[in-house]
Amino acid sequence: MEKGKKCSNKKHQEIDAINYCAECNLYLCNKCSNYHSELIENHHLSNLDKNINDIFTGLCFEKNHKIELTFYCKTHNKLCCAACLSRIKEKGNGQHHDCDVCTIEEIENEKKNNLDNNIKLLEDFSKNIQNSINELKKIFDDICIKKEELKLNIAKIFTKIRTTINDREDEILLQVEKI
Repeated sequence: MEKGKKCSNKKHQEIDAINYCAECNLYLCNKCSNYHSELIENHHLSNLDKNINDIFTGLCFEKNHKIELTFYCKTHNKLCCAACLSRIKEKGNGQHHDCDVCTIEEIENEKKNNLDNNIKLLEDFSKNIQNSINELKKIFDDICIKKEELKLNIAKIFTKIRTTINDREDEILLQVEKI
């Protein structure tokens, strides 16, 4: 469920919700949860502080079901109960009897395996990125070294050109002096 939600009651908007009522579509703080439970007996409140491992538990919220969720409909990406899978189509039953259905344990294991695989792919991707960054740093360092070498070579060439021009100037001036 969603942690950090505030109570739906306008008088308690600043108070963190601890429960959610799917039938009423309300987030409830501790005080409102108590009143709700006293006033309405047949509604199921979901605890918002549940551990992530508990997300595949609870009662079915379909009208008149109130049966433990034990199946997962892959077709509709939804948790469902035995009444949802029933072939008897009355009182909201049978919505998923023709769907691709598995147990919650199977889908939980499948999702965990997918998560593990995705984590492994991300770790590999991260290593590849780090290797690429290291290679780019090396290339950058090599370019910096080459740049400095090039600057030194240019300075040497221009120094040589200046020396040659000065020598030639002196030569020409001596020749003019002799003439």
